Amino acid sequence: MQVSTNRVLGPIRRRLAHLVARAVITLVNDAAKMQTLQLGLLADEALDGVEHWQPYGFTFKPHIGAEALVLAVGGHRAHSVVIACADRRYRLTGLEDGEVAIYTDEQDKIHLKRGKVIDIETDTLNVKAATAVHFDTPVITQTGRIESEGDQIAGNISQIEHRHPGDSGGTTGVPE
Repeated sequence: MQVSTNRVLGPIRRRLAHLVARAVITLVNDAAKMQTLQLGLLADEALDGVEHWQPYGFTFKPHIGAEALVLAVGGHRAHSVVIACADRRYRLTGLEDGEVAIYTDEQDKIHLKRGKVIDIETDTLNVKAATAVHFDTPVITQTGRIESEGDQIAGNISQIEHRHPGDSGGTTGVPE
């Protein structure tokens, strides 16, 4: 009786054992609509062309050597998908409970901190808006220079076209 039970349950056990696996990323193909990965699983097991499922609105290209959580759909390794990637080499540590961060291996980060504070750290921050950028805040502070190719308007006064009454009763020229 034992032999027939193993014969029946053996394939089911193997499928269950292979249902979820850890892997190391060995190659990334980011050209298609669905990113695919080459993975190293067990000692000498490799999978190629595994789809990397990413949450809507977020995308990233993992480094070679990052780790992946692999789900074998139906228990078949040939039908695997990656449902999560992590890279402990670059992960931010020391966050407070409830905090969230987006980060890169170059130490760029957007950190949503406790107390409703957002820190953005990078070398250059580019904001591209086709129509306008609005700040609804009582105070803006900054260090360093502010440069502009266009005019700045403060209290309806142009910084380029404004004039002042002159000492001799005339009007000054525009700033140079």
